[in-house]
Amino acid sequence: MSQSDSSSTGAKQYSSLEELFSVMKRMSDDPLAKAGTNIVISRGNPKAKLLIIGEAPGPEENIQGKPFVGRAGQMLDKILQAANFDPEQDVYITNSVFRMPPGEDGKNFRKPTDTETDFYRPYVFEIIRLIDPFVMLLTGNVASYSILRKTGITSLRGKWTELQGRWIMPIFHPSYLLRNPSKEPGSPKAQMWDDIREVRKKYDELTGKTAAS
Repeated sequence: MSQSDSSSTGAKQYSSLEELFSVMKRMSDDPLAKAGTNIVISRGNPKAKLLIIGEAPGPEENIQGKPFVGRAGQMLDKILQAANFDPEQDVYITNSVFRMPPGEDGKNFRKPTDTETDFYRPYVFEIIRLIDPFVMLLTGNVASYSILRKTGITSLRGKWTELQGRWIMPIFHPSYLLRNPSKEPGSPKAQMWDDIREVRKKYDELTGKTAAS
């Protein structure tokens, strides 16, 4: 990704992920700073060429300090493994929003607002610049809005966008699949399987690997 990736969002550029994360973990002016929740940034292999961008931490992610470690994360790992991706070695996972947005009762959590997503967006683009992936998957509407400025995941999913030398595909958020467990043809799970097979093909094409049989 070119230098414009970060500068176009107003992001300061950092020399390493470690330097960036050190700054992020000390954030006190972000819109969710007063919520009392933890900064949750990433998991996986920072040298991976497949980057997955999620929504925001949930309760389990807030506790463990890593994205996608609850039920949705377990579903995501199964999807990746079904396409012969190792979730720890072949993939790097981050968020669109780095703190859990608390619900009105202070216990449950809610979808991030556009304002919250916009605040963290420069940090997301700086992570992209430093990871330098070939392929990016945007899970759900929040991630699609953050990166592509588009929503409507049912129409966006499964479609490739090339942005500054990267191939980007929105996909269903794994939590949506948990709410829609049917595997019938045309179901969200069936569509996700179609999408992840396309991702595997594109990944192999870009990395020069032989497609998994």
